[in-house]
Amino acid sequence: MSTTKPHPVQRPRSGSRWSNWAGNQSSEPRRVVVPGSAGELGAAVREAAEAGQPVKAVGSGHSFTAVALTDGVQVRLDRMAGLRRLDREAGTVTVGAGMPLRTLNQLLAAEGLSLTNMGDIMVQTAAGAVSTGTHGTGRDSGSIAAQLRGMELVLADGTVRRCGPDGDEEERELFAAARVGLGALGIATELTFAVEPMFLLEAREEPMALDEVLDRFGELVSDNEHFEFYWFPHTDRTNTKRNNRTEGPRNPVGRISGFLDDEVLSNGVFEVANRLGRLVPSTIPSIAQLSSRALSARSYTDEAYRVFTSPRRVRFVEMEYALPREAAVEALREVRAAVEGSGWRISFPVEVRVAPADDIPLSTASGRDSAYIAVHMYRGTPFREYFEAVEQIMVGHGGRPHWGKLHSRDAEYLAAAYPRFGEFTALRDRLDPDRRFGNAYLRRVLGS
Repeated sequence: MSTTKPHPVQRPRSGSRWSNWAGNQSSEPRRVVVPGSAGELGAAVREAAEAGQPVKAVGSGHSFTAVALTDGVQVRLDRMAGLRRLDREAGTVTVGAGMPLRTLNQLLAAEGLSLTNMGDIMVQTAAGAVSTGTHGTGRDSGSIAAQLRGMELVLADGTVRRCGPDGDEEERELFAAARVGLGALGIATELTFAVEPMFLLEAREEPMALDEVLDRFGELVSDNEHFEFYWFPHTDRTNTKRNNRTEGPRNPVGRISGFLDDEVLSNGVFEVANRLGRLVPSTIPSIAQLSSRALSARSYTDEAYRVFTSPRRVRFVEMEYALPREAAVEALREVRAAVEGSGWRISFPVEVRVAPADDIPLSTASGRDSAYIAVHMYRGTPFREYFEAVEQIMVGHGGRPHWGKLHSRDAEYLAAAYPRFGEFTALRDRLDPDRRFGNAYLRRVLGS
């Protein structure tokens, strides 16, 4: 467990500039506090209110939007990252909100337990991943937020509130919305996740022609517990990945082959290729052809979190939209046509994943089975024209932007895209009428 100190650690304004992982967002908070308990955080929030300053929490900085920026008080939850409770009978684990997902997964594995689903990286903090709707891919299993069974938050008045699906009406209402809360309703300090006995996944990775994947998309999704694919622009090639539960035995990727595939090729060589493409954009289509042809099929079996996740060391910016699942194929065909009809040079693959409908008001999968289309560009390369064109395609299919990834949508659009948007904003009006947790991004996407 984290230790508690009498007062939050405070750092002076000078030298406290903060930037996100991608380097495309930064801010210089007036103060930085690192509380060791919910009570200390509550005191910091009340002090900020007396000074008329906004408050925002940050995690590992893996959002590409300005969701965590503030020129007021920045909260870092590094000292609130410990294990609080492990309840095998209830099938839950409770951790401090600042715990990195990597630590959470390793902790669970040591206890023979697992989350049901994960995103494809695990460097985010638990609270950051939950609050922005981080997801992986799953026919039946949803986002990380959908696996929550309880929360503790510090509200705008500094009070500490627990909530869950079995509490009173107010607690249930708060829990329903705060699971994907964007930091707008309060600052999460403790999270309770549903867990299950550790299980093995058999991963099957296989190159496949894009047209074949699109023609068989419904079948590939329905026949696999977890299906995703990556399309390489300027080619007709994809790499598909199917993950399904198995009794084993465990047969992980070999140490040497894993290093060559995941570190040397997927990160080292890919970084060099992207640098070359940034310097000489005309080389990108040829590099894409070579890269897509170099892929080969492989299968392996390992603990679930090791199969779900992979290292991502090449830095980029990203935009991702959730569409009604039935719209995904047509939308991707339109993206391909836009790329082929343009002069863009796209060095990063386009990622496609799925998720089942859930009941979280601001989840991108709220109320509908969804497919996700994500586009990326290497850091330092022009991306706006490409992203804007893809965004218009996504909007044309009723898309909902990932809250932590670049987009240009505003509250007017989002209110129409989310049937329960008004439910969320009404709760925000009651809990934070002075917008203690507000910033420019929240004003744009939620309204003033």
